[in-house]
Amino acid sequence: MSEEKVLKLGVPAGSLQKATTELFARAGFRISDSKRSYLPSIDDDEIETVCLRAQEMGRYVSDGVLDAGITGYDWIREYNCDVIEVCELAYSKATSRPARWVLAVPNESKVTKPEELEGGIIATELVGVTKQYLAEKNINAKVEFSWGATEVKARLVDAIIELTETGNSLRANNLRIIDTVVVSTTRFVANKRAWEDSFKREKIENIAILLQAAIEARGKVGLKLNVKREDLDAVLKVLPAEKSPTISGLANSEYAAIEVIIDEKIERMLVPALKRAGASGIITYPLNKVIH
Repeated sequence: MSEEKVLKLGVPAGSLQKATTELFARAGFRISDSKRSYLPSIDDDEIETVCLRAQEMGRYVSDGVLDAGITGYDWIREYNCDVIEVCELAYSKATSRPARWVLAVPNESKVTKPEELEGGIIATELVGVTKQYLAEKNINAKVEFSWGATEVKARLVDAIIELTETGNSLRANNLRIIDTVVVSTTRFVANKRAWEDSFKREKIENIAILLQAAIEARGKVGLKLNVKREDLDAVLKVLPAEKSPTISGLANSEYAAIEVIIDEKIERMLVPALKRAGASGIITYPLNKVIH
């Protein structure tokens, strides 16, 4: 296979690694040895995968070392990466909620708003975005790069800007959030030259469709059931109003079959109600992908 018929794809190492591998699995791609190798294998001969930190991904894609990759909006902004943002991928290491870079101070600090940090020192890994944030608010403060364990440094400086999804780590370290600097979600990005290549663009778009479909399927289940036509209206009233079920006939003309996708969290309430309304042969099943 010629080199140009291979898509060089970056997958994030570190905190996003496990969630990314699981997402690709639901999308139909098996990535193996991702924890032990920076060059994991994938069950697609037209893709070569490389594991890199999300912080580095955008720069390698922008420079053309990689054709496409997964990184955060925060790191795209931090390094002003010149890339094509193919799609947003609403998943992360802990939840499906966006991650936030927040300005935080110790609970005992007298600081209650960003403007009170005038002349102070702020520690963060997100130096470029932090400087932009301070400039927009006309705050003159020194920004120091933090190599990690930023929560600990909150008592060595005036404030920190740190990434959080739930806020649990900050609370555990007795820190108080006073502002949100930037909200970040995971992005699938492509190199501009690769995007102009018909093979690579189609491959990238195919991956994007499947990854988005896998995310859409999370927290949802398929529901099938049979119902007497005389009970059809009663059963349909039980189903969520925003859903549009598929209704088809059965060999026995007195019955109809219904199929619909529902949120998993309402399944346990919905199934007994459907049974009471006259449904039978009720089946629920997990979904790997939902494509609109």
